[in-house]
Amino acid sequence: MRIGIIGAGVAGLTTAKVLKQTGHDVVVFDTAPDVGGVWSVTRRYPGVSTQSPKQQYSLSDFPMPDDYPEWPSGPQVQAYLASYAEHFGLSPHLRLNTTVTRARQVEGGWTLEAHGADGTEVLESVDRLVVANGVFCEPAVPAYPGLDEFTAVGGRLCAGTAFHDVEEARGRHVLVVGYGKSACDVAVQISRTAAGTDVIARQLLWKVPRRIGGVLNFKMLLLTRLGEALFRYLRPGGFERFLHGPADGLRRRMLNSVGSVSVRQYRLRKLGLVPRGHMEDIVKGAIGLSTEGFFEGVAGGAITVHRDRTITRLLAVSGRPHAQLDDETLLPTDLVVCATGFKQGVPFLDEHLQKQLLDERGNFMLYRQILPLDVPGLYFNGYNSSFFSPLNAEMAAVWIAADLADLVPLPDPQTRRDRVIEQIAFMDGATDAHHCRNTKIIPFSLHHADEVLDDLGLNISRRVRAAHWFAPADPAAYRQVTPALLERLGERSSEPEPPPTTMERLLSDEPPDKVRTEAKP
Repeated sequence: MRIGIIGAGVAGLTTAKVLKQTGHDVVVFDTAPDVGGVWSVTRRYPGVSTQSPKQQYSLSDFPMPDDYPEWPSGPQVQAYLASYAEHFGLSPHLRLNTTVTRARQVEGGWTLEAHGADGTEVLESVDRLVVANGVFCEPAVPAYPGLDEFTAVGGRLCAGTAFHDVEEARGRHVLVVGYGKSACDVAVQISRTAAGTDVIARQLLWKVPRRIGGVLNFKMLLLTRLGEALFRYLRPGGFERFLHGPADGLRRRMLNSVGSVSVRQYRLRKLGLVPRGHMEDIVKGAIGLSTEGFFEGVAGGAITVHRDRTITRLLAVSGRPHAQLDDETLLPTDLVVCATGFKQGVPFLDEHLQKQLLDERGNFMLYRQILPLDVPGLYFNGYNSSFFSPLNAEMAAVWIAADLADLVPLPDPQTRRDRVIEQIAFMDGATDAHHCRNTKIIPFSLHHADEVLDDLGLNISRRVRAAHWFAPADPAAYRQVTPALLERLGERSSEPEPPPTTMERLLSDEPPDKVRTEAKP
């Protein structure tokens, strides 16, 4: 079949690669001039790097270069993904600088309307469509009162993904809104050139040190199956039931000890930056690594954090741009950089299709985070944000390829719906509803991979999974999953066709003997 894919980030590229290997013709659209999605040169802010170490952020059959640092930079990740596309022959299938404006469902498939950066109109027909535009595609920038007054006197407001050059901050007073990893990353870079750097944090979040106590790599805790098991899952295994039952006290101490170490390691009490609650509550917000140099910048006076504060309006004071906080504080502000999260959306789908995809609260109703309940011929990939996003996207691509070949034993429609509703209700409680409209599976990345692969009977061995309980999960352990699917498809295609039925012979224009002869293996 001809498969259209919207998005050339990690999810789009892995989907294109797997579907191409399984015999489909793919065409991949992306607005950006390069592959990479969030890593595109058009979207990455200064200082951006991976949150997971390079081994855990690699794709199963294409490791990152040996000379990359443990936490590769944005340009390095984009170069890696470009190499991936080139290595697997995806470049001829890419339609970069091309924005899909409408995906219209027609009999037997989809019609895609798009336009190039030069205004060229594009019309494409495909048999199936994969949405891989990413859950971080559209920045959520607050609508502050007074913006016109603020910009009239020289102030500027932008999303973090639209801030590309620290020279824009040189000698200026900058406010960074947010306290997630992106906000802290960009604040460190800005503080090196700005006249003043203020961080406006509505809520302080727990930060995990890259090296706990300056020694233990965080991946030895959170990127293992044991680390994942420290958080209660919807369908826990035997040892998980023990951890959240008789061993619950030990489990909590294990998690909260990381918070205690973090407080001491970064001297958070002295800085007045100890978050409320405990480290085990980290799953209810944005689970993020601490940014190197951030707390040091606060301690040295280069960065000022206004905790538990919000901006109430932007305005001009004596002809200069300012921001007013909810405690009436006025801050001189030449530039506001909003690292305030993202909106998830599919604006290229008609309104009635969008309504079919969502529940009454706007959550995406996707079975396995992949398959819509009520829109045939449509798949999603990348709507499973996780600690192992490339791996989860790759395994979802395998699931899609298997489903296209009718190899996924799907439950009946009502059972699928019930399971999606159950999953959303569980994540509401587990993350305090911070699951990005049912597109985030953190911290249950490996559980999700297990469920996707168990559907296909293609999961990695129990022995390897057992090794991942105490060592960081290695995506390379999954490198044989796609070849196993290809082998299964090859076996099925080599099976002899069944002899024609009596009705088929009667409807055939060929003589019965010839029909029977050609039907023989």
